[in-house]
Amino acid sequence: MTNQINQKIAEDFLSAYKAHDWDGIRSLLHADIKWTLPGDGMISGTTVGADDVIKRTKIIIGGEVQTKLHHILVGQNGLTLSLNNTATSAEGRILDEELATVLTVDNGLIIKIDTYLSDVPMMEKYFSK
Repeated sequence: MTNQINQKIAEDFLSAYKAHDWDGIRSLLHADIKWTLPGDGMISGTTVGADDVIKRTKIIIGGEVQTKLHHILVGQNGLTLSLNNTATSAEGRILDEELATVLTVDNGLIIKIDTYLSDVPMMEKYFSK
């Protein structure tokens, strides 16, 4: 395989996410990683550094979000995860959205994550500040 990123990075990321394996996730991240997520919810904005990426991931998982993988798309400089997130909070808030999570990879580590959402207001309501 030349001129493309190994999709195993995405598979390992998703496996660690599902297992709540924080060290496994951290092992895939560059120390200075940036993660952007749109909107004004408590998980929105840009996080910088592996610790903050883990912290955001824990908030998402703490929200009882179920993530379904549709596809892993392979590119020259990264990978895109086509996903569906669903959840219902104890208070009755609903989350059901499609998302694309773009992983930019350099030297085998994820250096940037950009998340694109189908329904930003729904995410903001579900993860309200």
